[in-house]
Amino acid sequence: MADGRRLGWAEWGPPGGAPVLFCPGAGTSRRLGFGADAVDAFGVRLISLDRPGLGASDAAPGRTLIDWAADVAEFAGLARLRRPAAVGFSQGAPFALACAAVGAVSAVAVVSGTDELARPQVTAALPEQVRWLVGAAADDPDEAEAHFAQLDAERLLHMVTATCGPSDREVYEEAAFAAQFRRALVEGFAQGSAGYARDTLLSMTPWPFDPAAIRVPVEFWYGALDTSPVHSPDFGEVLAARIPHARRHLLAQSGGALLWTQSERILVSLLRLAGVLASPDF
Repeated sequence: MADGRRLGWAEWGPPGGAPVLFCPGAGTSRRLGFGADAVDAFGVRLISLDRPGLGASDAAPGRTLIDWAADVAEFAGLARLRRPAAVGFSQGAPFALACAAVGAVSAVAVVSGTDELARPQVTAALPEQVRWLVGAAADDPDEAEAHFAQLDAERLLHMVTATCGPSDREVYEEAAFAAQFRRALVEGFAQGSAGYARDTLLSMTPWPFDPAAIRVPVEFWYGALDTSPVHSPDFGEVLAARIPHARRHLLAQSGGALLWTQSERILVSLLRLAGVLASPDF
């Protein structure tokens, strides 16, 4: 990067394919992709980026969501990407939306995304423990960030699996996926927990952009069986209403892991939003 930092990424699909940048969930490195069959079938160059302090990306103390959007814009320029689309999963959602807010991407799919938890309407609907964490982040951000830094890969893995419902547990406990997910977490925490802690603080505090100012198309994807306490208490209904022309999909038989159970459907719809496909297959 221009300031000398290294930014790590992994990619799948044809090198000349339509670029889709992936903002992964909490604590996971670039190694955990999705839609292995779809990226080849639909000509997608899926690029997963490590946020600063996670995986192979150098730390950037004090960074913000807008700083991340600037990193993505710089990366896209260095990699000579056509204006890419983006996918934000879970805690990666506000990072993807920040990219949309500054015009760094052409379209966004938010999948099981973390809402703006510090927005009063959202905070009031959160479980008590998460509501307390949001309040702590507002009262003393430095102390809250230090608290978040107490987690490691194993504790985060336990937290994810302990709070997911039966349909998601099937995904997370499937042998091959479980090994990939654990590897992504271990690598995400390879530099320590500071990168995860900063991400979590940013997800618990007010966003430095107005979703109503986003002008690129955005789709929200939620599963009605999602039991995560930190995604969105109303499955993105209010958040989608704040963004002009956003569309929301609530899948009755899916949980929070729908990025892997519905990956082809999500990618095809995103490619249509980005103008890559003339008509959807779903």
